[in-house]
Amino acid sequence: MDEKVVEYHPTIKELPLSERPRERLKKYGAGSLSTAELLAIILRTGVGGESAIDVAMRLLAKFRGLLGLAKASFAELEKEHGLGLAKAAQLKAAFELGRRMVVASPRERPQIKSPAEAANLLMLEMGMLQQEHMRTILLDSKNRVLAIPTIYIGSLNASMIRIGELFREAIKQNAAAIIVVHNHPSGDPTPSLEDVKITKLLTRAGELLDIEVLDHLIIGRQRYVSLKERGLGFD
Repeated sequence: MDEKVVEYHPTIKELPLSERPRERLKKYGAGSLSTAELLAIILRTGVGGESAIDVAMRLLAKFRGLLGLAKASFAELEKEHGLGLAKAAQLKAAFELGRRMVVASPRERPQIKSPAEAANLLMLEMGMLQQEHMRTILLDSKNRVLAIPTIYIGSLNASMIRIGELFREAIKQNAAAIIVVHNHPSGDPTPSLEDVKITKLLTRAGELLDIEVLDHLIIGRQRYVSLKERGLGFD
């Protein structure tokens, strides 16, 4: 009978000091660590022969990446082998801090120079939403962010969207331009015919109001689409 080979995974404490995630973070910075290693620092310990990194990698695989893990409910996390109440709470707290940091960033008035910069401003938060949200990034004459109000929540179609609502805050804050952003909860940011129709209505209204619609972005799971770059809805 063949002997069963058991693969051995060292715990973090068994790793050489220089290879441990916390020590590497201190020496080289958080950017030098993989996502699994960062999660392992939050989890601290493994379970049943699995190291903290093993648990982190298993969670990332099961929930299909960091965004999927962030979208998991507290009950789902608590049931995972190796987590429980305390570690599920630690993960949820870490994700919430990350979300609040993203929400707070517009107060620093970043300057938007490309579709990617606009998408990165909202991708982490909007990529985790379970419903469709439509927001407008209000910009001054130098493309610095004034505010990011939420305009609609729920299924979006051209017949239910009131164009005046999308420009109301822009007019109030004397915005020179706007970028319209909405998410696809499915994770696929491919524009629909309805998305293109909405974009055409917005660009025409912007011309009448002298508020330029710079772009319409669709946020998916770690991806986005710029309708301006694709020439959809823009003359």
